[in-house]
Amino acid sequence: MTTTALEVRLASRPKGWPTEDNFEIAEVEIPTPGDGEILVRNVVMSVDPYMRGRMNDVKSYVPPFQVGAPLEGGAVGEVVTSNSPDFAKGDHVLHGLGWRDYAVVNAKHAVKVDSTVAPLSTYLGVLGMPGLTAYAGLLATAEFKPGDAVFVSGAAGAVGQIVGQIARLKGASRVIGSAGSPDKVKYLTEELGFDAAFNYKDGPVADQLKTAAPDGIDVYFDNVGGEHLEAAIDSLNLNGRITMCGAISQYNAAEKPTGPSNMIQILAKRLTLRGMLVGDHKALQHQFIKEVAAWIASGELKYSETIVEGGASQAPAAFLGMLRGENTGKMLVKF
Repeated sequence: MTTTALEVRLASRPKGWPTEDNFEIAEVEIPTPGDGEILVRNVVMSVDPYMRGRMNDVKSYVPPFQVGAPLEGGAVGEVVTSNSPDFAKGDHVLHGLGWRDYAVVNAKHAVKVDSTVAPLSTYLGVLGMPGLTAYAGLLATAEFKPGDAVFVSGAAGAVGQIVGQIARLKGASRVIGSAGSPDKVKYLTEELGFDAAFNYKDGPVADQLKTAAPDGIDVYFDNVGGEHLEAAIDSLNLNGRITMCGAISQYNAAEKPTGPSNMIQILAKRLTLRGMLVGDHKALQHQFIKEVAAWIASGELKYSETIVEGGASQAPAAFLGMLRGENTGKMLVKF
């Protein structure tokens, strides 16, 4: 039996766009779990946009990654050794210590998942944090109502693909999405049922959004920020709502980005802009799983995953690819 494994460490803090040089692949001894802990061999891990913010040494809603220490993130793995009565060898668990082959996890911070109910990867995507983000961000934060016209930026990503479909299933009058390639635009309209979609690289977002939503929008689910946010403010109808979930267009900016130039419209239109963190919506977890799992089972809700094979050593490349928008749906790393 092997006694060593790989882990990915933050080698240096990125300035602007991260590169492979900001990561270190280290070989370490497989750790031994203590009382109340389990040793997990990771099977699949997640790379997510929020991780870019944790690479900066700034105060935020979650502590920054430390230079020289292994990165963290959602993962699903198999229990190899258990020192907890709550888990047995062979159980599959969801936990927060990805970016490594093996992890010692406090049993209190692990959740048992069942591969016979849904593929293990879905617990990191459509039935996991991104799915709950979409569900809560649309229904609770944006206070979606049947008949609302909804615009989703980054709509082919892990969160966006779910937002648009939930809006459609809940009775939206129109669902519009933006994405970064013709294939993704086609995926949104032909496979996910969006009423309209456009490639934001084809021209000004404001112009394309007005064409796609000639009667305006009532809800904007923001995953991108920047030009998309400004365009949405222009198109929002009276008493429109914005869920501010992410701003991936700004995560790698070397200089401080400028804000939208049309903020006065927030006053004139009586708009609501509300930030959201998925951790604030744990009370919706049971309702979310019940409803979304039923939609998946019936075929009413579809999802895509982009899988990168190769385990920890390929995690940096997968992360960088996700930031460049190379994924459709959830970007995952398989061990």
